[in-house]
Amino acid sequence: MRLKTIVDEDFVNYKEPVMYIGTAVCDGKCFKEAGLPPSMCQNDAWRRVPDKIINDEDIVRRYLSNDITKGICFAGLEPMEQILEMLNIISALRIKYHCNDTVIIYTGYDKDEVLPQIEALQEYENIIVKFGRYILNFTPHYDEVLGVCLASDNQYAEKIS
Repeated sequence: MRLKTIVDEDFVNYKEPVMYIGTAVCDGKCFKEAGLPPSMCQNDAWRRVPDKIINDEDIVRRYLSNDITKGICFAGLEPMEQILEMLNIISALRIKYHCNDTVIIYTGYDKDEVLPQIEALQEYENIIVKFGRYILNFTPHYDEVLGVCLASDNQYAEKIS
């Protein structure tokens, strides 16, 4: 998978510790829609970080070898723009290794913008998706599904399967 970073134990993005995978691609929809320059994107610094390529099997084995983490979180830039790469990892986790731990996906898209991706993800159990763009000056709020605060009150998480 192409990624920007991988953190074995993340305690910020979910109510339980997760492996955090920072995805490598984003078309800049949030700042473009707001008429802002790319430098205003909260993830702008990520764009300049060189991509890493880590074998899917290595990611899954690395996750499974950690007794602390209880799920995998895809976030960073825009995971839905790397849906096939995510599905490869989820498939290996679920089918090859018979692991049903939680998979969390932080997307800046609204649900209706990614229906084909949602349908593909619903083939697997125990998937949570955080929907909604980051919008500057919106009010942060606590999300019950994730058990963490989200940056904008238009964002929410939903267990899709």
